[in-house]
Amino acid sequence: TMMVTRVGSAAVSGVALVDSINKLVLFLFTAISTGGCIICAQFLGRRDTRGASEAAGQVLLSSAAISIFLTGICLALRTQILTLVFGSVEPAVMEAAMDYFLVTIFSFPVTAVFNACAAIYRAAGNSRLPMIISASCNLLNIAGNYLLLFVIHMGVAGAGLATTVSMALACMIIMICLQRQDIGLQIGNYLKLRPNLPVIVRVLKIGIPTGVENSMFQFGKLVVQSTVATLGTMAIASNAIITSLEFFSSMPSQAVGIGLVTVAGQCIGAGRTDEAEYYIRKLTRWAAAILVAVVWAIYAISLPVCHLAGFDEETMRLTMQVMLVISIVKPFLWPVAFTPQNGMRAAGDVNFSMITAVISMWVFRVGLTTVLCRFLGVGLVGI
Repeated sequence: TMMVTRVGSAAVSGVALVDSINKLVLFLFTAISTGGCIICAQFLGRRDTRGASEAAGQVLLSSAAISIFLTGICLALRTQILTLVFGSVEPAVMEAAMDYFLVTIFSFPVTAVFNACAAIYRAAGNSRLPMIISASCNLLNIAGNYLLLFVIHMGVAGAGLATTVSMALACMIIMICLQRQDIGLQIGNYLKLRPNLPVIVRVLKIGIPTGVENSMFQFGKLVVQSTVATLGTMAIASNAIITSLEFFSSMPSQAVGIGLVTVAGQCIGAGRTDEAEYYIRKLTRWAAAILVAVVWAIYAISLPVCHLAGFDEETMRLTMQVMLVISIVKPFLWPVAFTPQNGMRAAGDVNFSMITAVISMWVFRVGLTTVLCRFLGVGLVGI
């Protein structure tokens, strides 16, 4: 995001708008892989490696099929999607969004398969390898951004191409590792995978409600983004940095929740429900403690980030004001809102959190945003 700001405010605004759509798709892929992770973890908790291997194969098949379908839809309706969601933005912003979206659409299948493979590794208790692959390919992404943005001058399409190529490489590496490593389950030859409907249904029974919850949450953000688009280019650019920083501050606590899926899933699979409850409580407390430290560390670097992004004085003031509000409130609410749900999902209870998330999103985030910004004129702080 900081690199793209050097291309211009229209470029960073276009990338920010498209990334809100891409995150919606990413959360759907994450939900499907989470469903697979839970099923695999439960099988491994029962020491049923054959069942875990079968579930892992079906997660890969489901993720690949759904992502290819979504890629086709987005390619066919790219213009209509962006016009529908962000029709009121400036022409330069829309042009940048069109270019960036076209390139990043092709990253959907490889992102989905990488997430599925990473979830399988996590279910088996190995989160280190996906981390190493992801970190390495993100460094490649940054180098690719520099080359394509500042040396070849490809604009936002260059940023999208760097992302897509680095993600494709990460996907290829983790697929090779998954086929060759013994992690307690075995995928075998990818070309010999065939659909197993009962296993797919089990995966989707957890994955679809989780996907609805996550996607609805992100879709609500997308609706809010359409309100941000009416506030002008300065607000869009400021919101892009705020969203990136806020999303980043959630990740360490989010990682605790992802770890909880495996831990609680294996406990449930082994029939140790009391132990699963214990870890849900304990890891929620850890998520809260980590979040306090990370949120204020992120707030401390927010001003330097604004300077690096080349913001003017007014945009910096607006960004810091919103970041302060987030930093005060988030540690109290976020851990309880998000971490225990992962333990519930590990036990197969996905409907409660889905219904709660959908209601809270549409009544509060979308409803209050509409009232505060469109009717009362509060602006970005209202969001």
